Amino acid sequence: MSTTATLPVSATVADPTSTEEINPDAVPLRDPNTGEPLIDPETGEQLMGVPAPQEAVPIMDPVTGEPILDPETGEPLLAIPDPQPTIEPEAVTAITTSDDLRDAVTERSETVGGIVDTLDSAAVRIGSISFSLWDAVVLMFVIALVIFIAWAITRLSRFALRRITKLDSSQRLLTEKISTIVIWAMAFLIGIDLLGIDLTALAVFSGAFGLAIGFGLQKTFGNLIAGIILLMDKSIKPGDVISVADSAGNEGFGQIRKIGIRAISVVTRDQTEYLIPNENLMINQVVNWSYSSRDVRVKAPVGVSYDSDLELVEKLLYKAVEETPRILNAPKARVNIMAFGNSSVDFELRFWISDPEGGLANIRSDVYKRIWQLFKENDIEIPFPQNDINLRRNEPFEQLVAAIGQRLENNSTKS
Repeated sequence: MSTTATLPVSATVADPTSTEEINPDAVPLRDPNTGEPLIDPETGEQLMGVPAPQEAVPIMDPVTGEPILDPETGEPLLAIPDPQPTIEPEAVTAITTSDDLRDAVTERSETVGGIVDTLDSAAVRIGSISFSLWDAVVLMFVIALVIFIAWAITRLSRFALRRITKLDSSQRLLTEKISTIVIWAMAFLIGIDLLGIDLTALAVFSGAFGLAIGFGLQKTFGNLIAGIILLMDKSIKPGDVISVADSAGNEGFGQIRKIGIRAISVVTRDQTEYLIPNENLMINQVVNWSYSSRDVRVKAPVGVSYDSDLELVEKLLYKAVEETPRILNAPKARVNIMAFGNSSVDFELRFWISDPEGGLANIRSDVYKRIWQLFKENDIEIPFPQNDINLRRNEPFEQLVAAIGQRLENNSTKS
């Protein structure tokens, strides 16, 4: 049995006799309640239509939230909601400050405003974010301005800290480093605020940025934290003398000139400057000659002949120390007999200096020079290795001696 459906006024019925082409997706329609075909009351034919992408669903009142009932049947009204048109989001400027500057420039000068509009029209859109050439100009200007102001404030803070006499060199340097970090962090945040950049727009890049810090900048942040820790515990500070080894493994001495964000600068006696990462000083053994005291003991071995007066030798060694500059009177020098060697009595002269950055080899050389002069004045012999050779008498050896003697006689006769 067929059921006659009442069509809405806005409904359009496909006329089978019409010359217009019918949508190939059109299908016969049935009543959703009875399942009977829907008949057009004018033509008596079954209605044709294109099925909606959604099924009929109960409709709720938008105010009360209760189901809307069909007045004829009293059942919940079924309807197919119209698909809402997709509204493309409006492009958002990446740098909101550029819009305000553009409006201000346009109000003052139409010519300059036209140039600004031209730059602003050349934009690249990524999703809902638009970035133009005008945004790039504003971005570079604000970055340059913020960097200049942060640099100037950093210089002023360093100047002010150097005038504070209550801080030692280590405390002053630590305060400079912390204030520099705070100033540049505030400069970054102020720059973001001036540009009007919405940080949520950068959420897409937060993961990549975190990986970059985790891997690419790991050593940089490690050296930064290590430098701050070194300054806080004062184990390494500017002016300290530490042991430095070159690429060949030769150990030398150098004075710390400064502690930077990434590395410390160490200058040796030959004016070679080493840049040692701060992290290396934290994890490796470091010999700091001036950590608790700047006094350094220097050793100078000396050997004399077995025929020498040992008491006189000892007095001369003490005298050489007393007459050499840079050597401290206290702690006192010490002369020790270390061993009876193969060809000499081995002494070791030990003395103290308070300026290891001035070099150890040169002060040892001055002491040796004075010892040489005193030994010459007092006829103290510095021995050198001597070997005795014993030759056994045998027939070949006697023939060799006779031949050499005969040649010498012939040469004397000819002359």
